[in-house]
Order: sequence, then structure tokens, then C-alpha cells
Amino acid sequence: MKNTKLSKYWDTLQSSYWFLPSLILIAAIALAFMMLYFDRTGQSGITQLWWLYTGGPDGARSVLSAIAGSMITVAGTAFSITIVALQLAASNFGPRLLRNFMRDIGNQIVLGTFIGTFIYCLLILRTIRGENYSQFVPQLSVTVGVLLAIISTGVLIYFIHHASTIIQVSQVILNVSKDLDRAIDRLYPDSIGHNSQQQTEELPKQFEQHSAPIRATQKGYLQAIDDEELMEIARRADILLCIQSRPGKYVIPSTPLVLVYPHTHISPKLVKQIKRAFIFGNERTEQQDIAFPIEQLVEIALRAISPAVNDPFTAIRCIDRLAASLSRLAQRSFPSSYRYDHKQKLRVIAKPTTFEYLVDRAFNQIRQYAQSDAAVTIRLLEAIALIATYVETAKQRAILRRHAEMIWRGSQNGLSEECDRRDVEQRYQQVLAALDAEANELELRQL
Repeated sequence: MKNTKLSKYWDTLQSSYWFLPSLILIAAIALAFMMLYFDRTGQSGITQLWWLYTGGPDGARSVLSAIAGSMITVAGTAFSITIVALQLAASNFGPRLLRNFMRDIGNQIVLGTFIGTFIYCLLILRTIRGENYSQFVPQLSVTVGVLLAIISTGVLIYFIHHASTIIQVSQVILNVSKDLDRAIDRLYPDSIGHNSQQQTEELPKQFEQHSAPIRATQKGYLQAIDDEELMEIARRADILLCIQSRPGKYVIPSTPLVLVYPHTHISPKLVKQIKRAFIFGNERTEQQDIAFPIEQLVEIALRAISPAVNDPFTAIRCIDRLAASLSRLAQRSFPSSYRYDHKQKLRVIAKPTTFEYLVDRAFNQIRQYAQSDAAVTIRLLEAIALIATYVETAKQRAILRRHAEMIWRGSQNGLSEECDRRDVEQRYQQVLAALDAEANELELRQL
């Protein structure tokens, strides 16, 4: 549970605009006190170097005041630009993409650098004393302040370039597809205890009669399930757990989370332990919800082919990324629903995400909205033909064939030009040929 919860907390921190800037701010404060310590104790050992600040207290104040004033102004400007970028992202790509922009490390570093330089200059500025006092000019500290100003100038140049890049649709699609690929690598194959090919025959005969649900007491999106913790709970209590929800589902109070068999083993302590393994939040994440980045790509595609935008090329880009990711997914091992402990005893019945479910999430909505768009329809069929070369089971081929048939039937009704319908028909036949060729090749390998 610790790893799952820590992963969730880390993901939350990455999505915040305060965590990394706060760390940079703390580092700036620590740097200020360290430089002042060197200046006061004379332990710097470099007081005679040519690049050190050698002016008086008035000059030091002027330099630091100019740097501090400019940094806070630039920080405000950078923040305003970031807000505009977020507004553009929400309107052009969908509100669910905002989280991706909030997680952008570059923007967080830029904001932290400007604020950190500002705070550093303020802390150094307050220590400078003139002729009416025992004169103190922290030469090393002022020099470091000038160096931070130079670094901040470079960061500003980077920010101008970065801010204009991250809102480009090609970059947005690329970032989402990278999130999807990382989720595939992280979740598949997945292991909870020991997988087995055995299925329902090991279920207790009176499972439904002697099992009882543990229900949710809060509402929100189910972001993650600590599978290993559930396995350990089931082993210690000698029970069988049947998970009723999957990550990404919106849960309301009284929704069954898990069925416990036998129900006689249920206790308040057990209920509390099981509920702690389910992590909720206000937003969906890709931590265990692989359908979320798929739906983000679909949302971009749907907005692109809407009559208000009419940008089929962006939709085609999204389809290409979906095809590439689903091709990778088709080569991965999907975990069994039945999970066993080290003694080969059934402990957890999971509710894994299937290949069919993900293909449906990827293609259904695009197919429905693109029936009258020949270019998008053709690219959908080409994507299915590509995925067909990587599938390994008859069930997966049947899923792709079903989607190809639905796309073809929709095009016959949605496309008014006979030439367009012939092009779609040609791509459809290529899909069928690819599926049949893959099936024949698989049969030959089995011989």
C-alpha cells in the first residue's frame, strides 16, 4: 500500500504549481544564508578575485533592488502567460488536458527560478549596512545575486520558447501519447499474486449466497487500487475478495467496492483495512487508469473534426498515435482475473481492463462523429489494419473485425460520394485481408 499511495501523492505533487517552486524557494533561502555566512566569516577565500563585486553599499543596494524588482515583474508576466496557455488548452483541446499542462516541469522551474531569485535578493539586501553603521557589503552574496539574474535571463528566453511550444497541437498529442505508452509499460503485464489459467471452476459453489459487499463511504473517481495490499489482507484473513470496480470509475457512497467470501469473516477492522486499499480523488489519472490517456487523445480528435474547427489532420494524428499504442498493447500479456497466493489458493478476483474495452474507448466515438469524413474514416481503417498485424489471438482479431465492419457500415450511410465509398471499401477489404493473413500465419506457427 505504501508504494501505491506514495505514487499517488507523488503524482499529485507533480500536478501542483506550488511544490517544485516551493523547493526552489527553500533552496534560494538556504543559498542566501550560506553566502552571508561565507561573507561574514571570511571563509570564502576568494575576496581578491576579479569577478567579485567591489562596489560600496549604495551600489550593492541598487544592483539587488534592480534585480529583485525585475524578477517579480517577470514572474508576474510568466504567470499571466501560463494562465493564458491554460485557457487556450481548455478551449482547444478539452478541460481534461489541463492536468497535463499543470504537470509541465518547465513552467514550474521557470516560476520557481524567478521567485527564488527575488527572495534571495531581498534577504541579501536587508544585510547591507552603510557608513552610519559598521559597514558591511556581502561581496560574494551580491556577486551570486548577479549570477542568478543572468541565469534568470536565460530561463526567460527558454520560457518564451517553451510557452509557444507546449500549446502546439502536435506537442500536446505527443505528450499525451507518451503518457499512454508509459502507462502501458507500467501496467502490462501486471501481476497480483500468481496468475493462473484456471477460471471459474475454482470459485466456491455458494459464493454468491455467502459473500457480502463492502461499500464505499465517499464519492469521487477511483484512482488506484492497492492490489498487493488486498492480496495480503485476503491471505491473513483467509478470505476471497472479488473486486467490483476498476480505476477510472466514478464511485458514489454505497457503491460496492469488493465482495468478501465468506461474509462471516467480515469485521470492522477488516472493512477499514480493505477501504484503505482504494484510493479516491476528484480527477482521473493514468496511474492505473490506462483508458484515461486514450480518452484524452479521443477528445482532441473529436474537437478537431467538429464543425466549428473542421481540422481532420489533427484527428488523423490522434488516430496514428492510438494505433501505435494499441499495437504495443496487443503484444502485451493481459493479467488473469483470478489471482493466487504463494500456496496457489485463490484470493482475489480482479476486474482487469480488457483489450476490447480499450479498443472501444479508442475508436467508437471517433467512428460515430467521423461517418461523413472520408479522410478520417479511411485512416481509422488503416489504423485497424496496422493493429491487425500485431494481434495474437482470435478474440482480438474478432474485436478488430467488428470495429472495421461498423466503420464500413457507417461510411456507406455517411458518405454521399460514390468515389469516397469505394475508397473506404478498398481499405475495408485490406483490413479483412490483414486479419485473415494474421490468422493463417498463427495457424502455421502452431503446426
